[in-house]
Amino acid sequence: MSNLDATVQKLLQLKRLGVKLAIDDFGTGYSSLSYLGQLPIDELKIDQSFVRQINCDRNAMLISSSIISMARSLELRIVAEGIETQGQLDFLKNAGCHVGQGFFYSKPLTSAAMAHWFHHFQGVLC
Repeated sequence: MSNLDATVQKLLQLKRLGVKLAIDDFGTGYSSLSYLGQLPIDELKIDQSFVRQINCDRNAMLISSSIISMARSLELRIVAEGIETQGQLDFLKNAGCHVGQGFFYSKPLTSAAMAHWFHHFQGVLC
């Protein structure tokens, strides 16, 4: 990110190849609001540190809602990381989050276990 122009050009090359781009762990570390309008990204992934606190911390709820609202305004897809409870899922869906991931859906699986899980739950997923 030390040379933003060069980074943007490289990312645009990837997009021309059909690659979708995401900012992971948004809201922590080096993710900056100034990059949102400059980088050719497709989605934001809300960091699990906010998602895990949604049911017990008003600030986490407000931050998550704000990220979702901002991302939707920028026409970005929103992924919430670390969903573990129905309450978290309900809040995120009501706030307008597009996609969720986390132990609420499943613990990490081997490829064989994933094939079984998908076959068993495909009617639920569609």
